[in-house]
Amino acid sequence: MTSLLGKTVSVKVPATSANLGPGFDTLGMALSFYDELQVTVVEGNSVFVDVEGEGAGEVATDENNLVVKAIAHTFAKFNQPMPGLLLKAHNIIPHGRGMGSSGAAVVSGIIAAKGLLDGIVEMTADDLLELATELEGHPDNVAPALFGGLTIAWEDDNGPRHKKLFVHRGVSPLVLVPDHKMSTALARSLQPDSVPHDDAVFNVSRSALLIAALVQSPELLLAATEDRLHQAYRAAAMPDTDALIQLLRTNGHAAVVSGAGPSVLVLASDPAERLEAAKLAATKYPTWKALLLAVDFKGATVVLHQKNDAGF
Repeated sequence: MTSLLGKTVSVKVPATSANLGPGFDTLGMALSFYDELQVTVVEGNSVFVDVEGEGAGEVATDENNLVVKAIAHTFAKFNQPMPGLLLKAHNIIPHGRGMGSSGAAVVSGIIAAKGLLDGIVEMTADDLLELATELEGHPDNVAPALFGGLTIAWEDDNGPRHKKLFVHRGVSPLVLVPDHKMSTALARSLQPDSVPHDDAVFNVSRSALLIAALVQSPELLLAATEDRLHQAYRAAAMPDTDALIQLLRTNGHAAVVSGAGPSVLVLASDPAERLEAAKLAATKYPTWKALLLAVDFKGATVVLHQKNDAGF
């Protein structure tokens, strides 16, 4: 592994919003809000992690760090020895808010490993998605984090798969972020094992309509984001989130729970409507942070830095 000594990569990974209303565990969207990471191979076998921003003082700073676990998992998958590492993370994606922070951490590690192993191991898009899904448990957040845009994710006998779509330029995402967290595990525990047949048919129709609305007809977003599969079951655990969604939807805004919550995603059909939604939300919940974002179309990126004369 001496050939990697001093090798440095910089990684940038977007936040994501999964489900988008009716597309439970299937649809996800990458947003222009990024965690950044720099990884350098150092002498020995130790791992040093420095975290700035979100998660500082909370997340592990050794081999138990999720980014480090993702790097180690990737190296092991391709039968490469794990080197000593120095990680410097600058995080802005809020933790436990439904914006894909854990998925971003997993993808950051995998993409960092891909960059470090460039020229030694070739990794396909399918490889990346499989690695990320193994660690995250499901592909709906990691697919858009990896590939950008709007993604449809599914799994078959050959593993996780995805299709990337480009979103209509009029679609203007707004994420409303509270100062409290929501456990994804808790949110999932509130989901029933089965739902009524009518509700299942309802969501199939809305999911199909949502693709059309996001890609071609943003004026259909309000109807297309209706859901009967998961949001109502979780509402009691997130009363403020539910109340804000009802307020926004009553006033014509396509508001949904972002991921497992408690953040709210508004899929506005143009920037003016997005501003109206943000102002309306502020009247009811002035402490919630309003993030006026774009759809990220690149997904995760990695840049390899050249070693300098000192070997770094």
